[in-house]
Amino acid sequence: MAKAISSVRTLTAAAFLKELKALQSATELQKIQRYFKSGEGQYAAGDKFLGVKMGQLFTLAKTFAGMPVKELETLLENPYHEARAGAISIMDKESRNKKIEPARLEEMYKLYMRRHDRVNNWDLVDLGCLYMTGLYLFDKSRTVLYKLARSKNLWERRTAILSTCYFIRRGETDDTFRIAALLVKDKEDLVHKATGWMLRFAGDKDLKKLKIFLNEYAPVMPRTMLRAAIEKLDKKQKQYYMELKPKK
Repeated sequence: MAKAISSVRTLTAAAFLKELKALQSATELQKIQRYFKSGEGQYAAGDKFLGVKMGQLFTLAKTFAGMPVKELETLLENPYHEARAGAISIMDKESRNKKIEPARLEEMYKLYMRRHDRVNNWDLVDLGCLYMTGLYLFDKSRTVLYKLARSKNLWERRTAILSTCYFIRRGETDDTFRIAALLVKDKEDLVHKATGWMLRFAGDKDLKKLKIFLNEYAPVMPRTMLRAAIEKLDKKQKQYYMELKPKK
């Protein structure tokens, strides 16, 4: 049985890890191992797991808001996946607080980018980029995202497209379509899925722009990306765009 989380704590990596390990479950560890043996998770070689449910991890992360950046970096350096997920979840949850200080948001964003070498799978990218990175960049130059979109590292490319999620929420879709155009011939399925997802979301805001994009790129888009992008279109439109792809 997991130990109760104390109401008063020290905001350190060591304290977080102590409480995280108290949530370990042999059953959960087996589930994780089965999942990754199936190949669906596509985790980095050598990644280690404690066996903690993500819901429990997210609840714990919320209680460690305000952890110093040095301690967050210590968590990112930890070999256990859940520790790194915890660090990024702390940053994500803080960034969603409307009262967050700009200086705090900046230091978290810079930590994420500086230690992107520790962001080694899709769930860690998603935690950091569906809100935090886009929020920080919203009123700044977004050149960094175009650089990441051209990276040899697939997680950096996924970061580039998912960081536009916040822009879309605010009604801006141009960067999503421009970055997606850079990724239409990407070789990685996890980039295809993320790009299709953001195209679909951008289409919710501006269907006309999505159709213009699809008219140009549907013939060369990977099927996974295209199917995700057109998911909300009607049956006739879906068929039209799928048939733009040349048959093998």
